[in-house]
Amino acid sequence: MPELPEVEAARRAIEENCLGKKITKALIADDPKVIDGVSRADFEASLLGKTIVSAHRKGKNLWLRLDSPPFPSFQFGMAGAIYIKGVAVTKYKRSAVKDTDEWPSKYSKLFVELDDGLEFSFTDKRRFARVRLLKDPASVPPISELGPDALLEPMTGDELFESLSKKKIAIKTLLLDQSYISGIGNWVADEVLYQARIHPEQSAASLSKENYGNLHKSIKEVIKKSLEVGADSSQFPSNWIFHSREKKSGKAFVDGRKIDFITVGSRTTAYVPELQKLSGQQAARAGSKQANKRKGHGDGVNDDVNEAASDEEVNGSVQSKKGRKPRGQGKRSSAKRKSIESDDEDNANDSEDDDDDDNDDRHDEDQKNKTRKVTNNKQSKVEKTSKKTVQTSQNSKKKKAK
Repeated sequence: MPELPEVEAARRAIEENCLGKKITKALIADDPKVIDGVSRADFEASLLGKTIVSAHRKGKNLWLRLDSPPFPSFQFGMAGAIYIKGVAVTKYKRSAVKDTDEWPSKYSKLFVELDDGLEFSFTDKRRFARVRLLKDPASVPPISELGPDALLEPMTGDELFESLSKKKIAIKTLLLDQSYISGIGNWVADEVLYQARIHPEQSAASLSKENYGNLHKSIKEVIKKSLEVGADSSQFPSNWIFHSREKKSGKAFVDGRKIDFITVGSRTTAYVPELQKLSGQQAARAGSKQANKRKGHGDGVNDDVNEAASDEEVNGSVQSKKGRKPRGQGKRSSAKRKSIESDDEDNANDSEDDDDDDNDDRHDEDQKNKTRKVTNNKQSKVEKTSKKTVQTSQNSKKKKAK
């Protein structure tokens, strides 16, 4: 999904092209799933005649300050994107709208025309974004619940050390927690940890001083370099793991080294085992587990369950105060919408393209299939054992009867 670099690139594009201009036309989609808490008519009326004063961002959220409240805010979700007609704005590939498509796009949720003729739109092909109209976006959820922004409010090395040394959870899980540090999502976390040579499952509290220093440096460098190229992923450094994250397992390499995929914090995670190794007690447990598997002790799956139980504090997911909802599609509306309104049928037709791009879903499904296979095997063994027990019991009864 769009992360800090993509959202910041959108904010900068609005800042460079739209400030000081008056809104002369506004079209809001009739889509209550995305347009949150305000009617289409009220939203449009609140924008008309207003001048855009500034553009702000925190984490993965963007909002526009007008010459008077309320102000529109955008939570990008999985595929939210800003488009300015005639202006190059970084396109996140899952949200990309082709230049040859109709304008405004049928996926547009908010369309605005300014007094100089410039037009911009917020689109969302997958309907996980949220567009709100708020008096003070920064003072209410979700923005008010965010931790310090990774770009605007970076921790010092000492602050990062002090903070991480108290967290007994997997370092990637912690980086994904927006209440801890905002703006870092799945691809940024993977890149940061690869550049810092830290295993994504390593407990934050167990990191060495060298690890802390490398992590602090890589967070700054990954964000800086991605923004230097306007978050255009085709221009990211060639030695970044990013370019191979969406290749299939066994075919993904970076600098000639194999990339493996695991699940950390409920997210598919790319890392390089050769360079990102567990350390301390976690390394010892991992080594013991592998040794047992080679000797044929246990069925492997039980080892995973036992390790997960013993490492609950290390690998547990961090939850926000209100909890997090599971990923997945919500209930779809039965009404068909036209023009800039939601077009669920087209979303469904585009799902194959989205699935090709969705590395997380692909690897998560592989993991589920493996789990199902193991579960079915276990059930089969239990059934066979149960049948043998019943048969033995029946034979015993017959002998006694004789």
